[in-house]
Amino acid sequence: MDYKEEYEKEHLRNADLAGRVAELEAEVDDLDFKLKRIKNNPLWKASAPLRKMMHFCIRQMNRLKNCGSIRGILSKIAYKKHEKKAMEQFGTKSFPDEARRKLEEETVFDDPVKVSILVPLYNTPKDFLCEMIDSVLYQTYSNWELCLADGSDDAHSYVGDTVREYIEKDAETARSKGINNSRIIYKKLEKNEGISGNTNQCLLLATGEYIGLFDHDDILHPSALYEYLKVINEKGADYIYCDETTFKSGNIDKMLTMHFKPDFAIDNLRANNYICHFSVFKRTLLDGDELFRSAFDGSQDHDMILRLTDRAKCIVHVPKLLYYWRCHEGSVASNIDAKPYAIKAAKEAVADHLIRHGYSHFKITSTRAFETIFKIRYEIIGTPLVSIIIPNKDHVDDLRRCIGSIIEKSTYDEYEIIVVENGSENKGTFEYYKTLENNAKVTVVTHECKEGESFNYSKVNNFGASFAKGEYILLLNNDTEVITVNWIEELLMYAQRSDVACVGAKLYYPNKTIQHAGVVLGLGAHRTAGHSHYMQHRDNLGYMGRLCYAQDVSAVTGACLMVKKSLYDEVGGLGEDFAISLNDVDFCIRLRQKGYLNVFTPFAELFHYESASRGSDMSGQNAERYNKESGYFREKWKDVLEAGDPYYNPNFSLDRSDFALNICYNK
Repeated sequence: MDYKEEYEKEHLRNADLAGRVAELEAEVDDLDFKLKRIKNNPLWKASAPLRKMMHFCIRQMNRLKNCGSIRGILSKIAYKKHEKKAMEQFGTKSFPDEARRKLEEETVFDDPVKVSILVPLYNTPKDFLCEMIDSVLYQTYSNWELCLADGSDDAHSYVGDTVREYIEKDAETARSKGINNSRIIYKKLEKNEGISGNTNQCLLLATGEYIGLFDHDDILHPSALYEYLKVINEKGADYIYCDETTFKSGNIDKMLTMHFKPDFAIDNLRANNYICHFSVFKRTLLDGDELFRSAFDGSQDHDMILRLTDRAKCIVHVPKLLYYWRCHEGSVASNIDAKPYAIKAAKEAVADHLIRHGYSHFKITSTRAFETIFKIRYEIIGTPLVSIIIPNKDHVDDLRRCIGSIIEKSTYDEYEIIVVENGSENKGTFEYYKTLENNAKVTVVTHECKEGESFNYSKVNNFGASFAKGEYILLLNNDTEVITVNWIEELLMYAQRSDVACVGAKLYYPNKTIQHAGVVLGLGAHRTAGHSHYMQHRDNLGYMGRLCYAQDVSAVTGACLMVKKSLYDEVGGLGEDFAISLNDVDFCIRLRQKGYLNVFTPFAELFHYESASRGSDMSGQNAERYNKESGYFREKWKDVLEAGDPYYNPNFSLDRSDFALNICYNK
């Protein structure tokens, strides 16, 4: 090998890449200058109301266009009614009636642990304070204590007076039950120590085996502690959280944003504090550490959750809306700008967590969804070879576009392309194969079906993978086209992790609507699997910003899937008992059951001209075959499907991919 020649080639490649980056940066700077000049123009500022009206009209027209017909419009109206009806099952209508309340109050748990609820007080408005305390007093589970540390100033002395009134009332109730003391414990602090300091003072008052974190202006569902005690006793949960909503005007039925969360998902948590409220955990998880660290004020809860979930042995998500987060002027629920330092603190909390897990040279940046929803760029270790497997039968234009986009756009150079020829008949296809012989990165191998054997997509991919020289396999459909130049790096940074198996990209139809953004088990008419956010526009932020950050999912599509070759071989590749459909989902589940995570990243983007190569699954013999494979999938993974997708809240409907609410689940 001529090392000097190789060095020169590498030098030229790096110089070319640096030039492309410099050109793009210059273009960004130029556009940024022009944008600022426009925004500072007095005429632009004066025309803002008119532009808002114009954009509103455009959105309405686009919505009508997406409906496609009068029938579509009526469907949209029906959907809105559905959502309104679905929301009615939450809020005060979900509170236990007299019979249910009696049942919960009389439930005897094997381990009736005491829950110490910590509430830091600071100049709390009296009506907020009273509603917060009342929501604790109204709990159907009674073995709790409310620990209040008050940092209010002298002008808000009513805070202490109000609490003392509640203490006396609760003491009277306790005496009637033969208990000597009130369950409300109060301490007036000499000075305000901020959220972290005041909450840590609350902890010093606590005597419970479990600790709950509650804000001074929020409200708990009456059954919150009861539901938590159930999972503590039934599952041994040592960290518990629930779904939550923001509300306005002092009325919890006037909900703004309902956050129905996934079960524990470490990549989601690193990207944003989706767990948030209402966290309750076993006290021993603190392991001598501070509860809140003042260095992370503004995002002290995110730091705490990252630390404690690392130590927890049984994290349980209660998929019920049990926490009501008040939205008012100055609250974080109202506007993150109320606490701008929270953004910096959140990045530092995530960085601290990543360092503890052995990561280095990572980069954390805010996304377009929200300042505290992050993109994490992990360091790629070395330059491992990636083997891109592309099955192909004719459709030479699709293949040419696919391979051309890889070669022309990819910034990662250590890859090989293995085209698996399987049954092409057109002369033009083989002429194109001939041209590929000039590219050392591309190999064409031929898979021949045995006589009488029907096409098997899984078998074709497995055949192609047997020729792979790379440490990583990247399954890729021939009807895809690369959009983002660093798509391989974005997939590889997750595939390199020891806890990750499959990594999938964000795929669009040619009209820039979403084809794939992660797979949900049980979704769709066949109750097998479906794609979330299906047909949403490329610019959509997704449910709670989910289209803007990498996250854990049950499965990803095989149209663009990266995995370590060692793991691919370990499970025997794609299951050949699924000839065409669901082989990718089956593959992901098999790896998930071995303890690995599957990750979807929105930062690797491709177009997907779906079904161009083999046709649709929804008509003729294809539909018959799909129904058969669906039946087999439901039988094989019956227990998994019955358990539900852990990353898709059961309050969502399985009939739609847009996170519509399920009317009957939470009743």
